[in-house]
Amino acid sequence: MSKDTSTTWINLADHRLGTEVLYATDDFFGEKENLIKPGRGLYIPDKYTDRGKWMDGWESRRKRVEGHDYCDIKLGLSGIIKSLDIDTNHFLGNHPPFASVEATCDKAIGENTEWTEILPRSPLKPGSQNIFEVSNTKKWNHVRLHIYPDGGVARFRVYGKSVIDWDQNKNQEKIDLASILNGGRVLLCNDMFFSDKNNLIMPGPGLNMGDGWETRRKRAKNLGDPLDPDWAILALGKPGIITEAEIDTSHFKGNFPDCASLEGLFFDLPTDTLPDPLNQAWQTLLPKTKLHPDTKHHYQKEIQPLGKISHVRIKIYPDGGVSRLRLWGK
Repeated sequence: MSKDTSTTWINLADHRLGTEVLYATDDFFGEKENLIKPGRGLYIPDKYTDRGKWMDGWESRRKRVEGHDYCDIKLGLSGIIKSLDIDTNHFLGNHPPFASVEATCDKAIGENTEWTEILPRSPLKPGSQNIFEVSNTKKWNHVRLHIYPDGGVARFRVYGKSVIDWDQNKNQEKIDLASILNGGRVLLCNDMFFSDKNNLIMPGPGLNMGDGWETRRKRAKNLGDPLDPDWAILALGKPGIITEAEIDTSHFKGNFPDCASLEGLFFDLPTDTLPDPLNQAWQTLLPKTKLHPDTKHHYQKEIQPLGKISHVRIKIYPDGGVSRLRLWGK
């Protein structure tokens, strides 16, 4: 599996989703919580602590007895795991030579927890994203990362598809059907040069300009030529009727889109399936409208009554950055 897995699936262990690093047998050199931090980890050549070289990852001490180290993580979203990224970035002479991963669907883990191996003991490369495909299709909510026998891992990503218990939401009058917390996914986009498309549907406000979806600057071949809009296509967590929307350009001041529009359609297949998406019969949900910098744009009366839809396409004219997209409905 290629590194594009990070744009195909959701990182169920994203720190923004409430993921918790519960326990590690040893994190003497590098704290276990570093595993779920953003990015791939930093390296500062001359930075040391009273325990030794500072490393931006989870690193255990050199084992002098039998056994190996492991770390337990509660996923922010329960779901089906599609692939794993055990990233040993910057760990060169101190990476674990092997790793394996187990998972459980127990709501809480303890001595009696039954673990299922989803990745057998596998070799790791130093200073690399070690990406492994997972074939088990069960729903999991905790994972245990084993390293053999010891060493350092910079980041750990658990990519997959969330599985939502909709019975918990059945009495809500209004719900953000695009939210990642409700099973929403950004299936694809035409450009995300500066930042990830999945940021559009993350919980909470964007932290900065990097915590949004931003495309590169468009250049016309000839002065005055029209520019096609950039776009992203979302699968709603569950088909529904959209009644309100918010297009948030917070933090985007000199690089916000000039205008935006929303389109919708209903596709009678699982929402993460959309063959030939560009040639579907898209209908206008929100007409092309002017945007402003660093602003939460809220729309209600402008939303067109399309009935039940399963997918939404946002178009931005001609390019730029959007922090968050909210699509409320029932």
